[in-house]
Amino acid sequence: MNNTCTFQRKENKYLITPAQHEAFLKLAAEHLKADKYAKSTVCNIYLDTPTHYLIRESIDVTEEDRPYKEKLRIRTYGSAGPDSTVFIELKKKFEGIVYKRRVETTLRKAEAYLKEGRLPEEGQIMKEIDFAMRKYGWPEPSIMVFYERTSWFDRDEPCIRITSDSNTRYRTEDMDFELGSTGHLLFKDDTRILEIKVPCAYPLWLTEALDSLGIRKQSFSKVATAYKQILGSSEVLKNTA
Repeated sequence: MNNTCTFQRKENKYLITPAQHEAFLKLAAEHLKADKYAKSTVCNIYLDTPTHYLIRESIDVTEEDRPYKEKLRIRTYGSAGPDSTVFIELKKKFEGIVYKRRVETTLRKAEAYLKEGRLPEEGQIMKEIDFAMRKYGWPEPSIMVFYERTSWFDRDEPCIRITSDSNTRYRTEDMDFELGSTGHLLFKDDTRILEIKVPCAYPLWLTEALDSLGIRKQSFSKVATAYKQILGSSEVLKNTA
């Protein structure tokens, strides 16, 4: 089994209301097909330094101000035990293009890697992740972010993937996948996060659907928004030393 993978694409986010979400799905119904794992609870542990260096490098800055950003995280889908599958990920963004490197392993091996530095798997991608870990002084679990995700792909252009996230929540205590996915809600209302992941231009039907519903692309990060709520303002985070 190949336990590594890479992605290179644009990832555009849209914050939408439940009404916009329902209307979009009606317009998109004939074009979209559910992913193999269409519905899942996505659970993430973001890694960072004690001074929150990685998040401070990406929060409230434009691509012109800082065209290169990195995130390190561990992800699983649904509840996880010691032998459950997890993904160790290095996510890079340069001038609007997302480059994702991830390695599939078990939770037991991922935890041993964080605590003891033992590589959970071999290969070039694991070496890239390990290089980033060492570059940042071995970042540790900093925040957990969870959401319910529904995923589709375009029937005619399968390289185009669309996801919808709801019930987004986070916590900074009990950072353990085995302790479930409870947390503080990121939104007071039922805001959905629509994300369109494309290696190329949007098809005409998708552009027309978004335009007709007044859905506009926004710069948005779940983890950055969670940090702002925790610390009160982005300035507090920026000035952490």
